Amino acid sequence: MNTILGIDIGGSALKGAPVDLVSGKLLTEREKLETADKLSPEAMAEAVAEMVRRFDWRGPVGVGFPGVVHGARIAWVANVHKGFCDCDAGALFSQASGCPVTLINDADAAGLAELRFGAGRGESNTVLVLTLGTGVGSALFHNGRLHPNTELGHIIKEGQSIECYVSAAARVRRGLDFEAWGRELSDYLIQLEKILYPDLFILGGGISREHDKFFHCLKPQARVVPAEFRNTAGIVGAALAAAGV
Repeated sequence: MNTILGIDIGGSALKGAPVDLVSGKLLTEREKLETADKLSPEAMAEAVAEMVRRFDWRGPVGVGFPGVVHGARIAWVANVHKGFCDCDAGALFSQASGCPVTLINDADAAGLAELRFGAGRGESNTVLVLTLGTGVGSALFHNGRLHPNTELGHIIKEGQSIECYVSAAARVRRGLDFEAWGRELSDYLIQLEKILYPDLFILGGGISREHDKFFHCLKPQARVVPAEFRNTAGIVGAALAAAGV
């Protein structure tokens, strides 16, 4: 099968589209379904089912989920309903939608898209993809192989997750200009570099469109490039996960 429906679950919306697995392109306009904050597992399952109905979809579905994913179960969450902890979300979403559902961590999904079709295409050695949005997601690859659920946005700084300082939302909330925020982001990249020694950082999320405003502040030894997929990476990567890529 060369087409799979990809769904990306965010804090306030689901986004989805059928994905061409050969090219990595969306085959229709992306659908967006606004949701209330921190939906219960049952309510989220209904939202997934609604996204499936919008495309009249009957085949496999890949879902990028903001939490630690072990197979079909959610092992840990930070920014969604706590009822998802130890929840068999794969079975719940499959039952609600009537389609076989494959789960993957949302940042890992974005990373898969970038490594297969985007800024990491053809890269070997160690690549670290960071998604900078409401929080900070991470996806770590070595020789093209994903090491899932790294959750590097939850490294602790001054008693809080580092994403409280360096996410795109944190920049706005703290009233920082791009220069000041870029210096803090640089410190974070250097910290990660001392632990993981990546050859390449790929920075994603909507803020990557404005990389010219802060990339000059970033001083790790590794190369740093903007993501190519940005807001569609999670959809494409979720579809790839469902295909077993």
